[in-house]
Amino acid sequence: MIKNADKARQPVLAVTSGEPSGIGPELCVRLPERQFPAHLVVVGDIELIEERMERAGKALVVRPWKPGMTPEAGFFDVLHCPLVSPALAGAPDQRNAAYVLNVLDRALQGCIQGDFDGMVTAPVHKGVICEAGIPFSGHTEYLAAKTGTPMVVMMLVGGGMRVALATTHLPLIDVAKALTHDRLVCTLEILHHDLIARFGLAQPRILVAGFNPHAGEGGHMGREEIDIIVPVLERLRAKGMKLTGPLPADTLFAPNRLRDADAVLAMYHDQGLPVLKHASFGSGVNVTLGLPVIRTSVDHGTALDLAGTGKADPGSLFAAVELAINMANARRHKA
Repeated sequence: MIKNADKARQPVLAVTSGEPSGIGPELCVRLPERQFPAHLVVVGDIELIEERMERAGKALVVRPWKPGMTPEAGFFDVLHCPLVSPALAGAPDQRNAAYVLNVLDRALQGCIQGDFDGMVTAPVHKGVICEAGIPFSGHTEYLAAKTGTPMVVMMLVGGGMRVALATTHLPLIDVAKALTHDRLVCTLEILHHDLIARFGLAQPRILVAGFNPHAGEGGHMGREEIDIIVPVLERLRAKGMKLTGPLPADTLFAPNRLRDADAVLAMYHDQGLPVLKHASFGSGVNVTLGLPVIRTSVDHGTALDLAGTGKADPGSLFAAVELAINMANARRHKA
């Protein structure tokens, strides 16, 4: 049981600096531009962070962080993970692939051990990691494997919306095959659970998209709604979930529908995310639901062409930190 004193303290969050040659490190050194109600600890190479700090014209002193340290004015705390090879802005080096994953491992380890209340991830370059001979399909899959989590759910938050996905990065030709009864049940159960546990919603209201145009038109445009989605919704409504659908995706995002909803479940990536990103590009947040730890992330990539220019927008990182703080507080107050 969490004591009242622990509930009152500010969350401690790990912020991974991501691909060292991308914009992640320089976004991290801009975190002090905003006063967050949390103790932020950047995870990465301390000399790299110092160099990016100096380049950005920041006057803070970079301090090596250890568990139990408290924040102090004028200091910027870094959990040191040494680079394998020097990092040049805009020019990623495959030799640093192991470093990038070590940064993730250290942040995750700190979350599991209780040193951190959650982790916020700056972007990594999947291609560079794979080219180094390390199979890697993304943060989400990596963290799920590391924590032994059989299934996770991707959700983006922004523009006043929460949009979760039943399937993620699949070619459209493979989506229908992946959309099974069991997968949809698990997805909705994880989404419902985390909206309560991580977002503090007592009775989440979820809009569920259909799969086919016009939600199948009674079977005339496909049977996924009749054969899969409707039976799943009926089963979960009987357990008390507040689910509306399946709804045609072309009208689901109308303001009058969203006004009475806490989240949307889209059936595939490009069904739900274009609407959210149109409303929140540059300030959206990627959240991984179902993990035993809190993890939020930026909604953009490494932007190698912007690295080192000082022109990268920290808005999405700021939003990811704010959401992780809210989620950590909701979890601790519920405990």
